[in-house]
Amino acid sequence: MPVHPTSIQSYSLFGESTHLPDVLHCETIAERSKLHDWELAPHRHARLHQILLITMGGGFVTLDGQTSPLSAGSLVNVPHGHVHAFSFKKDTQGWVTTFADELMDELFVRVGNVKQELGQASVLKADQFTHQIVHQIWREFSSQEKSRALVLRGLSSVLLGWVSRHLQTQRVQIRKQADPELIQRFKDLIEDHYLAHWRVNDYAKALSISPTHLSRLSRSATGNSALRLIEARLMREARRNLAYTSLSISNIAYALGYNDPAYFSRVFARDSGLSPKAFRQQI
Repeated sequence: MPVHPTSIQSYSLFGESTHLPDVLHCETIAERSKLHDWELAPHRHARLHQILLITMGGGFVTLDGQTSPLSAGSLVNVPHGHVHAFSFKKDTQGWVTTFADELMDELFVRVGNVKQELGQASVLKADQFTHQIVHQIWREFSSQEKSRALVLRGLSSVLLGWVSRHLQTQRVQIRKQADPELIQRFKDLIEDHYLAHWRVNDYAKALSISPTHLSRLSRSATGNSALRLIEARLMREARRNLAYTSLSISNIAYALGYNDPAYFSRVFARDSGLSPKAFRQQI
């Protein structure tokens, strides 16, 4: 069942109340994680983009409901607004580099669709050059050398551009692997089980693939994650009931498998931008 939206915390920078006062922010993974016993609960950043590089250790990351393993060399791209959570192994090492929207808007003038590419939350494999760039960002951020801000802007462009290339390469590889027959089977399963509120893990098990692979194939074939396709089917049925039946909103919620009509209303409002009552009145 979708996560209750009010249970997801929105932070500027791991709970800080102000936005970045510097060109960017770079810190070790341990600096914040060890304060929370290496567990960071689901949260999102409204105006901040983060890139994490694991150099030693690992754990798990959850990006918009999809959990993936992390190991040395993992590079995590977390666009602004994406819900994410981390469970790190104790003493995991690496860096978190955070960019404000204002900087990215300045950097992305006349550079094509880089911003769109970076809007994909993903776990990648870092190459040696990526390690060098992130390490250099850490060194510059921690220093007070002359032209520090200028160098950090340049390094930001390089890192963001390099991650964008990796994301594009990953998308091409997944598209080549995409199985139209499997995607159709997934859609058929959604039709059969959406009222039972099957989760991505349930569909992946039925298809004999991993949840991460299912979501990647789904995004490649349809432009949406597996979770989004599942939620969209429920909401489509909700709109049909609101538009074409006289059932009460509570009865519609129960018919769609929600135990709490108030929760259903919140999920519907998040998806449609209108409460069920307002949607019905508009119709």
